[in-house]
Amino acid sequence: MLLCVAVFSLMDAGLKTLSTRYPPFQVAALRGASSLPWLLAWALWSTGLAPLLRVRWSLHLLRGALGITMMAAFVYALRTLPLSTAYSIFFVAPLLITALSVPFLGERVGPRRWTAIAIGFAGVLVVLRPTGSGMLTGAGLAVLLAALGYAVSAITVRVLARTDSTQAMVVWLMLLMALGAGLLAWPQWTPLRAADAGLILGIGVAGALGQWAITEAFRLGEASLLAPLEYTALLWGVLLDATVWGVLPDAVTWLGAGIIVASGLYLLRRERAHTEAEHP
Repeated sequence: MLLCVAVFSLMDAGLKTLSTRYPPFQVAALRGASSLPWLLAWALWSTGLAPLLRVRWSLHLLRGALGITMMAAFVYALRTLPLSTAYSIFFVAPLLITALSVPFLGERVGPRRWTAIAIGFAGVLVVLRPTGSGMLTGAGLAVLLAALGYAVSAITVRVLARTDSTQAMVVWLMLLMALGAGLLAWPQWTPLRAADAGLILGIGVAGALGQWAITEAFRLGEASLLAPLEYTALLWGVLLDATVWGVLPDAVTWLGAGIIVASGLYLLRRERAHTEAEHP
C-alpha cells in the first residue's frame, strides 16, 4: 500500500505538469492510454482473456463515465491547486463512501460514524475557506467532484467484485477512460510535444504499478488496516510541492487536513470494530 501511494503520488505530479500544457479531458485520455498496455499484459498473464469478456457491461460503462469525470475534474484542479491541498480535499472520499453505502448497499451507519462524516466535511470547509476572502474556487469544487466520482465508483466496485475479476475492472476502466476522454478531448486536441513522451510513459508505468500494488495490498491484507496508509499521500504531496513547485501548505490547510484525516481514521476504527462485532 505504501508503494501504491508513492507511485500514484508521482503519477499525480506528472498529471499536474501535463495539466498546464493540455486540456483536462486530453490528460485523462493520456492517463488511460498510457497505463492500458501494461495493465492489459498483466491481466492476460494472470487470468487470460476469458475473464475480461465475461463482465457486467452496464456497471463497467458507469465506472468508465465516473472515471472520466473524476480524472478530468482532478486534472482541472491540479492546474492551480498544490498537490497537498488537492489531496487534503480528496481525503473526504472515504467519508463519502461510508455515507453512500447506506442508500446504495443498504449498510447501516450509526450516529458515531455519521458524526465523524460531518466533522470530516467541516474539515473540507476549513480547507476551502468559503468566505468573502477565502479560497473557495472552481478548482476546489472540482476536487470535491472528483472525490464524489471516486466514492460512487468504489461503491460500484463492491457490487462488481461479486461477479467480475479485478483485472477486468482495471482494464475496462483504463480502456473506457482512454476512448471516452479521447472523444471528448478531440475537438480541442493539442498536438503532443515530443519532449513530453518520457513524462507520459512515466505516468503510464506509475499508474500501472500503482494499480498492481493496491491489488496485491488488498489481496494480502485487511482493508481496515491498509486504508489509513492512504493518508501518507499528504506527505508525498507536501514533499513534491516543496521540491518541484516550491510551495508549502499554510496553517489553515494543515488544520483542515488534520480534521479530515482524524475523522477518516476514526471512521475506519469504528468500521473495523463493527465488522469484528458481526464476525467475531
